[in-house]
Amino acid sequence: MLLPLTLYAHGVSESDQDILNNGGLLSYIYVGAKHMLTGYDHLLFLAGVVFYLSTFKDIVKFVTVFTIGHSVTLIGATYLGITANEHLVDAVIALSVLYKGFENLNGFKKLGIVSPNLLFMVLLFGLIHGFGLATRLQSFDMGDDLFLAKIISFNVGVELGQILALIPIVLLITQWRKRKSFQAFYKAANTYLVIAGIALFAYQLHEYIRGAH
Repeated sequence: MLLPLTLYAHGVSESDQDILNNGGLLSYIYVGAKHMLTGYDHLLFLAGVVFYLSTFKDIVKFVTVFTIGHSVTLIGATYLGITANEHLVDAVIALSVLYKGFENLNGFKKLGIVSPNLLFMVLLFGLIHGFGLATRLQSFDMGDDLFLAKIISFNVGVELGQILALIPIVLLITQWRKRKSFQAFYKAANTYLVIAGIALFAYQLHEYIRGAH
């Protein structure tokens, strides 16, 4: 159900370009927040991280590490003009969703493998997610004036959007954790993350191959 919305979210709309053309730095904050709020692959990964954590302190710590990771690559790659095929980047982001759902379902343990350090993986995937955000920002015509300020403003918007999106996610999961049905909800939701990750990965590879031809 979310797949069409995910694909739409990754487009560069003319309305957003008009907003950036006619607004100042605040318009970049707005578009950045809007992009994160509709960036379902980013939010699915964060939901998977929150599922694994049980204390507010840990949630803040892991979300902060993820934020640092994607801020570094979003700002750095955009400012330096580092680009990559957006479908390949998004395919790796899809794998991050698959990875988190698989880990939450004790996939590594069932295979007899020690799972990698979660904090490190969140940082690594944060860097990759930031690169995906950079490809989106570079799709806009930003002009030459206040270039770095525009990038930082977009990043601020992304952070605000992330906070707004995480509030209901965290509240839902923490409140449901108190109910007897939580384990069933946990298993179903993380199974969905695995399925969504596979579907998004397949779609992005298909789009990459189609574009190559």
